[in-house]
Amino acid sequence: MRVHAIRTGSVQVRPRQVEATHAGLRRRLDPLLDRAWTEPMPILAWAIEHPDGVVVVDTGETARVQERGYFPRWHPYFHLAVRFDVTPGDEIGPRLRALGIAPEDVRTVVLTHMHTDHAGGLQHFPRSRVLISAAELAVASGLRGRLEGYLPHRRPSWLAPVPLPLGPAEAVEPFEEGAVVADGIRAVATPGHTPGHVSVLVEGDPPLVLAGDVSYTLDTMQRQRLDGVAPDDAVARATLARMHDYVERTGAVYLPSHDPESAARLAAARQASR
Repeated sequence: MRVHAIRTGSVQVRPRQVEATHAGLRRRLDPLLDRAWTEPMPILAWAIEHPDGVVVVDTGETARVQERGYFPRWHPYFHLAVRFDVTPGDEIGPRLRALGIAPEDVRTVVLTHMHTDHAGGLQHFPRSRVLISAAELAVASGLRGRLEGYLPHRRPSWLAPVPLPLGPAEAVEPFEEGAVVADGIRAVATPGHTPGHVSVLVEGDPPLVLAGDVSYTLDTMQRQRLDGVAPDDAVARATLARMHDYVERTGAVYLPSHDPESAARLAAARQASR
């Protein structure tokens, strides 16, 4: 299997969103109160060339975020705590075609979670099976979803996601629940950044962890630092601990979606395995 890192534009957030300095409610308020910005971070999606068909993990962002009125006027986060830079050519459809992969030939899309920078490119995959955890679907829908910063009203009208069949039978230690996506590709439950967050494990030498937003960088995962978005401190800490254990035990290459070094780590792993 060959895995491609696909950059679908960039994003800036507040430093206290990347690494929290407080706990509880104060931690979640800090991204709105912080006045500094991070450097532009990549918005990465992933394409796995699999014998049974291409699997895409996350769809990156849409260029529509540049349009006036795209985000709800009443939600403070989108106006105070995030800046996007995404052009039409950055979207996952054109980026896949540049790799020689037609979006309509993508068999399966797995979303680590449904925040807009991971689900914004769904419109490119009307023919694909879309897998999302049931917990994520529940929290990301309706009024509750909007209040939590999801954009359910911006999803494609045709979207009929299939809940990932997460359970203990397909788990990989130390994760508690898992689901087979395809031979050699497995989703594992990694709640924290969102309640239904999953990561995708790709078998190989070394194995890969497509980690979504378990952390924003390898460094913050290694130091077990919470972000400023996760709704529950204890749940997020438990997932960080499990992820650290898995990576240390297996030598897996950890690839979070906004780490500026993720694409280079993937390239180095590919080179070393040749």
